[in-house]
Amino acid sequence: MSDVREAGQDGPAGTPAAARATADVEDSTGLTGGPTRGLTIGVDVGGTKIAAGLVDSAGKIVAEGRRETPATSPPEIVAAIVEVVKELRSRAEGQEVEAIGVGAAGFVDASRSEVLFAPNLAWRKEPLKEAVQARTSLPTVVENDANAAAWAEFQFGGGRDVDDMILLTIGTGLGGGLVLNGELYRGAFGVGGEVGHFRVVPNGHLCGCGNRGCWEQYASGRALVREARDFARSSPSQADALLALAGGTADRIEGPMVTKAAAAGDTAATELVQDLGRWLGEGIATLAAILDPAVVVIGGGVSEAADLLLEPARNAFWRQLTARGHRPTLEIRPAVLGNEAGIIGAADLARRR
Repeated sequence: MSDVREAGQDGPAGTPAAARATADVEDSTGLTGGPTRGLTIGVDVGGTKIAAGLVDSAGKIVAEGRRETPATSPPEIVAAIVEVVKELRSRAEGQEVEAIGVGAAGFVDASRSEVLFAPNLAWRKEPLKEAVQARTSLPTVVENDANAAAWAEFQFGGGRDVDDMILLTIGTGLGGGLVLNGELYRGAFGVGGEVGHFRVVPNGHLCGCGNRGCWEQYASGRALVREARDFARSSPSQADALLALAGGTADRIEGPMVTKAAAAGDTAATELVQDLGRWLGEGIATLAAILDPAVVVIGGGVSEAADLLLEPARNAFWRQLTARGHRPTLEIRPAVLGNEAGIIGAADLARRR
């Protein structure tokens, strides 16, 4: 992270990012007050773990903490957040901790106070900001976790040289965060950017959201696992590398096994990753037609397949792009910050509260 610039610092002269300003007026997060220089805490609440970090103004994590997510009890989740915040404050070495940013997996309301709904947690209209703030006595900001990660990549990572970017996170599902004209785009009700749930196949695979044919069902870790297991069951003689990694049982194949086999040159695994890349690129072409970003940054666990995934995505995007060859076009880039993006983004948004 040695090449990362300070939060709010102008980008190179002549680039769109040079317009980013940090004056004490409404800043590019849509919040009042410019970014501060002290330490803030970023908390990334997922379905299985709570990861948190003490973050400086350059986006560097100087201390980290983790807890298991008690997924069935909202008060216990708050208690776990408060506990890890307390631990990190004790490790601040005398420096003031100014605020907390919480990235929550779920729909966050427009005021960024409540988690309206979280499919993998017991949150339903949970007043998370109020609960954390009351128990820590620190100003608290709540943000959707994909938005927090997108903000981190925009400020410090793969999108730091542009003002319009999309982050796609390919994990179990397909998440998205939008930064347009230098601002996080949340939509009228705070739930914008749920790009994994636009339909790409009428009457296609059933999605966890209840609809059929969502993009997430074709361009995600879950999709990769489903296709790999189906292939191993129907063509076991061609799936020997995958089955070897899974102990000979198709139903034990997991996403990292597929990307590992593909990286080792296995033909079947490579084709599975490339198919996912093609679905990804076709969907990006649709996003480009609507939003016209300069960059799409690809993160999440499946993105570790690198160019085995990204090159098919770029090729499919180009084939589906309207007016290709007659217009400027976006770049598809790998994410820079990895699993730390949610922590860094939440902390930086708290700094800009």
